[in-house]
Amino acid sequence: MARSPIENKTRTILFVVVVFGLCSFFYLLGVWQRSGFGRGDSIAAVVNEQTKCVRLPNLNFETHHSASDLPNYTASYEVKSFEPCHAEYTDYTPCEEQKRAMTFPRDNMIYRERHCPPEKEKLYCLIPAPKGYVAPFPWPKSRDYVFYANVPHKSLTVEKAIQNWVHYEGNVFRFPGGGTQFPQGADKYIDHLASVIPINEGKVRTALDTGCGVASLGAYLLKKNVLTVSFAPKDNHESQVQFALERGVPAYIGVLGSIKLPFPSRVFDMAHCSRCLIPWSGSDGMYMMEVDRVLRPGGYWILSGPPIGWKIHYKGWQRTKDDLRNEQRKIERFAELLCWKKISEKDGIAIWRKRLNDKSCPRKQDNSKVGKCELTSDNDVWYKKMEVCITPLPEVKSVSEVAGGQLQPFPQRLNAVPPRIALGSVPGFSVQSYQEDNKLWQKHVNGYKKTNDLLDTGRYRNIMDMNAGLGSFAAVLESTKLWVMNVVPTIADASTLGVIYERGLIGMYHDWCEGFSTYPRTYDLIHANDVFSLYQNKCKFEDILLEMDRILRPEGAVIIRDKVDALVKVEKIANAMRWKTRLANHESGPHVSEKILFAVKQYWATESKSH
Repeated sequence: MARSPIENKTRTILFVVVVFGLCSFFYLLGVWQRSGFGRGDSIAAVVNEQTKCVRLPNLNFETHHSASDLPNYTASYEVKSFEPCHAEYTDYTPCEEQKRAMTFPRDNMIYRERHCPPEKEKLYCLIPAPKGYVAPFPWPKSRDYVFYANVPHKSLTVEKAIQNWVHYEGNVFRFPGGGTQFPQGADKYIDHLASVIPINEGKVRTALDTGCGVASLGAYLLKKNVLTVSFAPKDNHESQVQFALERGVPAYIGVLGSIKLPFPSRVFDMAHCSRCLIPWSGSDGMYMMEVDRVLRPGGYWILSGPPIGWKIHYKGWQRTKDDLRNEQRKIERFAELLCWKKISEKDGIAIWRKRLNDKSCPRKQDNSKVGKCELTSDNDVWYKKMEVCITPLPEVKSVSEVAGGQLQPFPQRLNAVPPRIALGSVPGFSVQSYQEDNKLWQKHVNGYKKTNDLLDTGRYRNIMDMNAGLGSFAAVLESTKLWVMNVVPTIADASTLGVIYERGLIGMYHDWCEGFSTYPRTYDLIHANDVFSLYQNKCKFEDILLEMDRILRPEGAVIIRDKVDALVKVEKIANAMRWKTRLANHESGPHVSEKILFAVKQYWATESKSH
């Protein structure tokens, strides 16, 4: 049958469209292959084909994609299932283990510092939760209540009973907010500090609490939008730091001993010691010099308890007037040497302010036996010995200029260009790359929420970022519902921790080949960006993942972003640790070789009591 002209024209147009479409398809395919995506990445090809991002709001995932689906050559990487450790290890802290600690000298608290196990003594088992472990109370209730089953230690309720630290009531501990120097509560104590220090104005955002007890000061400073890094040793006051983290307050196991604190210079707006038992008048002022190093120019140091207020309290402290007077005189001399100005001493609390720059006071240091510290980098602190020297400040042009740059009050400083970036102090980063990093992490976090929409709801209070970069992940999440411990690995290409603090965030240095200075089950969510590629040839993936499992709470979440070949190995190990996993595409699509592994640690606990 003869076709009409209209039908012929329609068929011709259709034919042209089909041919054009096929030509375009094969042209784009050729471009894609030549770009590098189309060859040499068979693993990515399989993952790209089989991975689909779906919304799973409760993060109760079944395995979406497993390593067994990948090409045969990946099957050679076999992992046996990890067994639970003995119940005695429920509170195991590998680098602060008591038996090993007692083999080290007691001078300068060396035995309370980090001493990690050698390879042959590492545990390759899963740290169990204590019998009866339950999910902590949500914030802010967790500030005041902790389940006894989670931290089954009552010693502090006896030792610190009259100081109002903690009370045991039924199946919970109650924290009334007291402390050794503020038995009537932290709120009144903080109000006293705020009458001298501009705490309420956003000018004080980051604080350091040395010898923190159960971190009640840090807990109540959060009401003022101040983030406090609290630390205390693992000593006779059992589980101080464990209580702090269980309450949802930032803390780590640490001591001011012989090693530098794991922070860069000039980062804290305020440092505090409330009867923290640190011998400030000893060691030629070395401990005050270390506080001076980490304090920002214009920052504040608060000392309450002996020897401050000795005229009134010397009998209660069971020390002589002369002893206490001499101790305070030494502290005053060291403060003068550091060019700190005392701005208040009242009701047993003394407050000093650090100099703004090295021009703002006479250089008494030049006339003393104490020299300036000579550092190749003021960030070079990991396992480095403290020294009796004064850390110099960046140069300024006038006596009124803040050394290193003026910070905006919080929250403006969160996304403002940090001075270290603006001044070009961090190699490899510029104002433009900083702003691009912020945008990139906004995109990444939005992508995460498509899989886990509980991310910033308060479900996860204590969050760890294992390779924090510029802190942009934490900046996107910033909320009173949560806090992020931003870790900058000691082997990272650039030391960005100073930038993180300038944004009003907190963090510390760490080497992930070793155990982190915290108790088991202290973080609700762990984020690891490029961690395994970074440590590819430094230590075993098992060591890093078992440490992540140790510090993660049961039913806690993990987000790992890395190259697909690294994630293949990671997923196998994760499944051997009883994690539920799911591998997902990059936010930009399936053709990007970087992938994301989502995981949830399953709930399980020891069969018997460990105490």
